[in-house]
Amino acid sequence: MEEQKHSFKKYIKVIWGTALLLVVMAVLFFWAVSAGKFGFMPTFEELENPRHLVATEIITSDGKILGNYYKEENRKLVGYEELSPHLINALVATEDERFYKHAGIDLKGLFRAVKGLIVNDAGSGGGSTITQQLAKLLFPRESNTGLKLVIRKFREWVIAVKLERSYTKEEIITMYLNKFEFINGAFGVQVAAQTYFNTTADSLEMHQAAILIGMLKGPYLYNPVRFEKRAIERRNVVLGQMLKNRYINREQFDEAKNMPLDLDFNRDGLKKGIAPYFRKYLERTIIAQKPERSSYGSSSRAQQRFFEDSIAWYTDPLFGWCNKNKKPGGSNYDLYSDGLKIYTTIDYRMQQYAEESVKEHLQWLQPQLDAHVKNFSNPPFSDDLTTEQVQRNLMNEIYRSHRYKSLKTKGYSDERIMKNFNTPDTTLLYTWEGYKDTIVTPLDSIKYYLRRLSSSFMALDPNTGEVKAWVGGSAYGFTEIDMVRSSTYKRQVGSTCKPFLYTLPMQNGLSPCKLLPNVEQTFILPDGTNWTAKNSGSTDYDGKMVTLRWGLANSVNQVSAWVMKRYNPESMLGVMRNMGIYSEVPTVPSMFLGTAEITLYEMVAAYAVYPNKGVYTTPLIVSRIEDRNGNVLAHFTPRRHEAIDEQTAYLMTNLLQNVVSEGTGLRLRSKYQVYEEYGGFDTPFAGKTGTTQNQSDGWFVGFTPELVAGVWTGANYRSIHFEDITRGQGTNTALPVFGRFFKKVFADSTLDYSEYFEYKEPEGFNIDIDCDDNVSEKNDMPSFDGFW
Repeated sequence: MEEQKHSFKKYIKVIWGTALLLVVMAVLFFWAVSAGKFGFMPTFEELENPRHLVATEIITSDGKILGNYYKEENRKLVGYEELSPHLINALVATEDERFYKHAGIDLKGLFRAVKGLIVNDAGSGGGSTITQQLAKLLFPRESNTGLKLVIRKFREWVIAVKLERSYTKEEIITMYLNKFEFINGAFGVQVAAQTYFNTTADSLEMHQAAILIGMLKGPYLYNPVRFEKRAIERRNVVLGQMLKNRYINREQFDEAKNMPLDLDFNRDGLKKGIAPYFRKYLERTIIAQKPERSSYGSSSRAQQRFFEDSIAWYTDPLFGWCNKNKKPGGSNYDLYSDGLKIYTTIDYRMQQYAEESVKEHLQWLQPQLDAHVKNFSNPPFSDDLTTEQVQRNLMNEIYRSHRYKSLKTKGYSDERIMKNFNTPDTTLLYTWEGYKDTIVTPLDSIKYYLRRLSSSFMALDPNTGEVKAWVGGSAYGFTEIDMVRSSTYKRQVGSTCKPFLYTLPMQNGLSPCKLLPNVEQTFILPDGTNWTAKNSGSTDYDGKMVTLRWGLANSVNQVSAWVMKRYNPESMLGVMRNMGIYSEVPTVPSMFLGTAEITLYEMVAAYAVYPNKGVYTTPLIVSRIEDRNGNVLAHFTPRRHEAIDEQTAYLMTNLLQNVVSEGTGLRLRSKYQVYEEYGGFDTPFAGKTGTTQNQSDGWFVGFTPELVAGVWTGANYRSIHFEDITRGQGTNTALPVFGRFFKKVFADSTLDYSEYFEYKEPEGFNIDIDCDDNVSEKNDMPSFDGFW
């Protein structure tokens, strides 16, 4: 008996010893896991500040989202108060019923999950708590097999407990939904709501929230875009869990269960959405590197780009902002992952109106060019070019194409490649309604794209310099060339350059009513040759005395030549530089014809000097930048200087008003029905048209006291154009975009722009600007010695 008793005590000691050993081993094991002895374990700082790759948001002046910048993850962080209650209830009901009762690990839930696996209960929930799932999302590590899987599970338990000690339950839910990848480029629930339902996380309806929570079990398996039936079945499981846990009643369940999928799928991307050219320009500007001469070519164009970029680096705080500014840790800001908020000056409504105006006009103009080029010998190129020149242009396009490079990589000979380019194939062609499958030869598809016209548009507030609308082209998916401010693809500006010349006599006290002779003018050039300025066509006023106002209104070259003779090219260049023109401008007598290549950006900003009382203001596209927490990192203000005096600005405004009321811009005022979509204004616009040689480029820049806007229209090749001035002039190709835009702006009462206004006369102004007779009826010319 004593032996049995002794033996029993021995067994008890062994059992207790084993149990104690197991406890000690478990404690040591968990300590080792917690200390990172078996692999990665986040530090306290990492737990307190988990890293999220957060996309940068681009925000308009009226609070709308233009888009995002990201490379790896398109994510927007939201707070708990920005989550729909349906999201929170669905999450807890489906993934962790006892979420509010445990401290990170739920043994009861784990046993329930094991039982569910045995009896195949889809609604039993998973074994991992929401906090454990968050731990796995925040700190993913290593293999999912064998002993490593076991250790990883224990590590997740430890991290989960630490997370529960560091964060509230609400914060854990928020972090989890912000971190989860809902695929299709949607990182976090806010972007998922926008991607799948075109709404925000706080506005998700019950059946929509159930779809997203259902994806947590397997986003690819329950992808609602590809697997509608499967996604609906999973949604209904989530709804059943919400009913079971009394978050909804039977009536709500039945209603939501019978709802359709209700997707409004819109995957984010630069090519989609509003203002793609502006967004791309802003991106390139803000991440620009410090210019190094060795990074630019040796051509004059490349050196000009280096010069412009160098000036921007030292004078424009926004240019290269990410590389000029450092975070508290010492590293540069990352546009694609730091969650910055960039507040732009773009007005969402005005941007929409600008894009609509460009599209509407080109839809009207493009068919006319399509029909016109059919008459050319080598369409779409005009007969200005020889067959050899046309072939050279086409081959350049072929060599640049993805198809050519791909075939060359495969080892195709040039002969075989050309055969391929002349063989009909199914090709995606860009149209106003999007891309469409079309059977056409690859060479014909190149010609199709070449003949497409494009328009660029920019509008700004002349007083603040804030850019309100920016349209770099007509089809971002087709071409990414930004014709607002591309330093590579500048275009000749035509007669929109003439106001800079006319500014000179206004600066020197002459009246717009000053009479001068409308006769040919000859200049002796430095090389000893002569150049004679002639009008583009004959009028009844050739050889007569005309006013400066009439000369500019009708864009008469001979009148402009008289002004150039009185002053000189250097003086005109000085005016242009003062008014913000930084592009290379040859100082030759013919410069008033606008042969210099200048950006639309420069032209609009320069014209803004006139309504802004002579003050030049650098265009402003960003007002401030904030970090992801709303802390202001940078404020931006425009630079200003007096370019011309106020009286000169007022006189030039008067001259440019006459261009619209009586000259080449008359269509804006015309009451003819044919112009009703963009004309018929009583508004006293001021502005100037421009048309380059062979009608390759059409321009119009105009303004009110509150808004300046400019338009350029043309094809990528200058040799693709209308041959007649009637259809090819800026009055027909560019001005209608301006008119359409202002019709929309004036019709929008929320914008508060009035079409009825006056230009304020400078104090003490006493120059006669009421020209009763623009043209003298006398044919006799005065002696011009000392005429001025």
